[in-house]
Amino acid sequence: MGPKSERVYRTIREWVASGKLKPGEKLPSERTLEKELEIGRTQLRTVLARLVAEKVIESNARSSYRVPSRDVSIQRPVDLESWQIHGERTVYDNRWVKLALVDVEPPGVERFEHHVVRLHHVSIAAVLDDQDRVLMLWRYRFVPDKWGWELPGGIVDEGEAPQATALREVEEETGWRPDSLEHVVTYQPMVGMVDSPHEIFVARGAQHVGDPTDIEEAGHVAWVPLSDIPGLMARGELMGSGTLVALLHVLASRGRGVPTASA
Repeated sequence: MGPKSERVYRTIREWVASGKLKPGEKLPSERTLEKELEIGRTQLRTVLARLVAEKVIESNARSSYRVPSRDVSIQRPVDLESWQIHGERTVYDNRWVKLALVDVEPPGVERFEHHVVRLHHVSIAAVLDDQDRVLMLWRYRFVPDKWGWELPGGIVDEGEAPQATALREVEEETGWRPDSLEHVVTYQPMVGMVDSPHEIFVARGAQHVGDPTDIEEAGHVAWVPLSDIPGLMARGELMGSGTLVALLHVLASRGRGVPTASA
């Protein structure tokens, strides 16, 4: 595609990624798009065909398009009982970790005490540029005693919004300031025994503002091609569940309306 078609292609993808065009929403008519984006009918249809092939949009009717819906077809099971929680006692507690024994009673099972480790709330960010690269740190972790690639992230301070944490940690650890952040998911990394909510964000574009300021957390900073991620995963060089969750989301979303936008 030529420069004009490429510009329109990126514009429509950004409309979808930013939520300007929401799941299930129709795109403006071809006539409206031609006028708004200053592009000819033939060029526009070439762009739309590419976006349909990449599953960013779908053909809704003749010369009509929409953003694919994210509706879920499977139904939640009903009439299942939750565990009863009768109490909790602390075994160990400091500023970093709390170990508790929780008095629980699963349905049809005798009560028992279950160990629960309570850790901090964490935010992690995958920062992407317009060359299909992700901002990462090559770091040593003494717990597994190994080197590997990680995404920047850290603990959410008391009273701090998780998004603000992600922005702060990226800048402190890498020296790059993200242009925008999109929340992807909140998950628990070891849901059976550990309580530590992890927030995953994707950032599109960043500006270099200086050297990393968090010396303890900083490592070798690099823009890693997304095409390298499967190989790094196979070699065991991606460290931490947050890094894996964020990068798997980015890889799975390529061509489905969550693009790597320009820096």
